[in-house]
Amino acid sequence: MLPKPRIHESRRAWPGRCRQHWLAALTGLVSLVMWQTVAGTQTPESIVPEIPAAQLAETMTARSSQDPSIEQNAADADAWEAFRQGKAVIVMRHALAPGTGDPADFDVTDCSTQRNLSEEGRRQAERIGERIRKQGITDAIVLSSQWCRCLETARLLGLGEVEEMPALNSFFQNRSRASGQTRTLSEALDQWLVEDDYEEQDVLRILVTHQVNITALTRHWPRSGEMLIVTVEEGSPALLAAIETD
Repeated sequence: MLPKPRIHESRRAWPGRCRQHWLAALTGLVSLVMWQTVAGTQTPESIVPEIPAAQLAETMTARSSQDPSIEQNAADADAWEAFRQGKAVIVMRHALAPGTGDPADFDVTDCSTQRNLSEEGRRQAERIGERIRKQGITDAIVLSSQWCRCLETARLLGLGEVEEMPALNSFFQNRSRASGQTRTLSEALDQWLVEDDYEEQDVLRILVTHQVNITALTRHWPRSGEMLIVTVEEGSPALLAAIETD
């Protein structure tokens, strides 16, 4: 003889549970009718609870603090203010110049032997200058690598006369110069931003250089035309903000 199928305890309790479910449904229906009757005599404002203004403001502030873009905008604003006060400098990579490195016949005095800005790169450099002017900055000391793509970027910013600074020259094809140039640049930042007796401490400076130089100084890998607002903290360069311009 085959064993009887085993019936789960919940199946045995089904008739009683069915009556309970019907009773619960009926009770819910009566409650709904009563609520609608009461609601019909009330205005929407009396039905929906009012949120106190202080609680609403606190909620919005909490949500804003969780938005990374809002925090980033605030950090960028602080960095721009530090630059305006002469407490930081802008170190930027030259604008768009397609390719990598320079041709084998490179000559620093001959732009035709170098990798140069494209038309889009020239427009990008002009947009970067406009972006800086929107921060209320119309004049600055602009220091540049002697490479033509950097000098052209610096001039197209339209923020003042451009001065060549050999410490900003690329060492992409001669890495033996990396440590010496980076040390020279770091010492210049310390003099400009930290030393109290430096006569031009509050002057605004924009440095136009190359990816390898910026990465060696800040450990940040910049895109073409990217601006880094850099200060000095505890004797070392410190990155306050990285700002891209398409």
